[in-house]
Amino acid sequence: MKKLKSFKIFSNKYVIYSLVLLGGIFIGWLFFHSSQKNGMKDVQLTETGINTIWTCAMHPQIRMEHPGKCPICGMELIPLTRADTANIDPDAIHLTMDAMQLANVQTSVVTRQKPVKEVRLYGKVQADERSVQSQTSHLPGRIEKLMVNFTGERVRTGQPLAIVYSPELITAQQELLEAAEMKQSQPEIYAAAKDKLRQWKLTENQIGDIENSGKVKDNFEIVSNTNGVIITRRVNNGDHVDQGTVLFDVTDLSYVWVMFDAYESDLPFLNTGDRLTFTVQALPGINFTGKIAFIDPVIDPVTRVAKVRVEINNKSGRLKPEMFATGIVKADLNQYRDKLVIPRSAVLWTGTRSIVYVKQPDIEEPVFKMREIELGPFLGNSYIVVNGLKEGEELVTQGTFSVDAAAQLEGKPSMMNPQGGKTSSMPGMDMPDDAGVDAIVTNENSGQINSGKPVKIDVSMDFIMQLNTLFDQYIALKDAFVQSDVKKAKQAAQVVNEALSKVDMNLLTGDARMQWMDISGTIINQIKLIESSGKLEDQRKAFSDFSDQFYKAIKTFGLMGKTAYYQFCPMAFDNKGAYWLSESKTILNPYFGEKMIDCGETKETLKY
Repeated sequence: MKKLKSFKIFSNKYVIYSLVLLGGIFIGWLFFHSSQKNGMKDVQLTETGINTIWTCAMHPQIRMEHPGKCPICGMELIPLTRADTANIDPDAIHLTMDAMQLANVQTSVVTRQKPVKEVRLYGKVQADERSVQSQTSHLPGRIEKLMVNFTGERVRTGQPLAIVYSPELITAQQELLEAAEMKQSQPEIYAAAKDKLRQWKLTENQIGDIENSGKVKDNFEIVSNTNGVIITRRVNNGDHVDQGTVLFDVTDLSYVWVMFDAYESDLPFLNTGDRLTFTVQALPGINFTGKIAFIDPVIDPVTRVAKVRVEINNKSGRLKPEMFATGIVKADLNQYRDKLVIPRSAVLWTGTRSIVYVKQPDIEEPVFKMREIELGPFLGNSYIVVNGLKEGEELVTQGTFSVDAAAQLEGKPSMMNPQGGKTSSMPGMDMPDDAGVDAIVTNENSGQINSGKPVKIDVSMDFIMQLNTLFDQYIALKDAFVQSDVKKAKQAAQVVNEALSKVDMNLLTGDARMQWMDISGTIINQIKLIESSGKLEDQRKAFSDFSDQFYKAIKTFGLMGKTAYYQFCPMAFDNKGAYWLSESKTILNPYFGEKMIDCGETKETLKY
């Protein structure tokens, strides 16, 4: 009975504890359930009242109505607050201040400036052609002794250059002595004998010495008639020379010419008398200045350049012929005086249109609208605007592509979609239907290499014109190989190298810049091989690799107003085959020359 009573007490306590526990759980559920409802209600009110949108810190063009991950990089989205856009132009793109900072978008005001175009030229130091003189022998005979034995030696006026033994002069001296004995009776013969010696450049003193001494001289000195440096020696001891034979070429290097190559696109901005500043590779840190003295009126049909000459005082002797020089001319474009000038980074160029994004006035937050403009000359880091902008307007000068990408996402007029409207997907990836992205995202340069084939990238007109010039030099190099001429190939390769150095990589950004760096790096190596090799077969192999890379460059960036033919020879290099580019559809094989001049076929026509 006592055990039963104890069990009942224990059971009653257990039931009571259980009821208390259940009651606490129930009360807690009521409390937290109520709080959760209120919290959810607050969140909904917050979202409804403030209209939160979400973007990616790395890709600010991404806009979504709910949190999640960026469809491009997978990062967590962050919130942005969209202001009231009821009064904004429907074609304009609205960015919040936070989005501006994330995309590093900067603006500047359009102003009128004095346009100055910086023209960069490349050339070499050369001797002044007017100071080059030939030192000739006025006597027929044999060189007994050279008084000047090597090129580069300095000479002065009156300095003996060589001693000549002349049998004809010996005979003429004997005639003079015989005529002198009868000069009273036959003065005409005496005068004729003296004239004969004068024709051989003997002075009156020399003639008088012969007559007074009554002796015939066997050897005579040839003296310099100018000051300068021997640049060519044409004779050796013991050589027989005729009257008028050139012994030495002498030039005065106290004044030199610097001959620069000016391409067709440079010539409109160069004038005689323009100030030119240049440096030479051998003297880094030293600037030389001069004025353009002459511009060649004819363009070389092979190199496609005109020579621009600057005359420089070189009494110090620091400038030596064949030194490489880099010159800069700052040309005042008076015909564009008081025109608007904008930074290069503000312009998006599609190949046919130039557009900018202009900030809309009288709106508190940044709102930009695309506008097509007409550009004038390129000034290096800026453009002249001919039409489409007004002074005082504010436009995007940094982060232009981010703004354009945002415009595409929202279906607004943009660089590649001027009419606006939704687009389906990003290049290279498909967006999920629920990603919340309005339109595609474009990169600064959308060219990609798919399956090893180059895809066209839109780049600036200035870069394409420089590529045009490089193509002209490539053709000259190809023609040298058609002629199987090692020396001409080396010379043409040097010109190609100079043209390649003038291709401004700063005109490219993004993928375009990376691809050109890869292409040009290979081209430079092949050009160096052509320049340094003395074997035609090795040169042609380097030219084949050059051609492959240059074809890729043309396919990627294009040309302007040219047609190129991509041709193939299946028998080149032991039947492995090789390609080349030509300006003509006619096959002129650079890998065999005259041996098999017409071996090959046109594989592709590139017309721009």
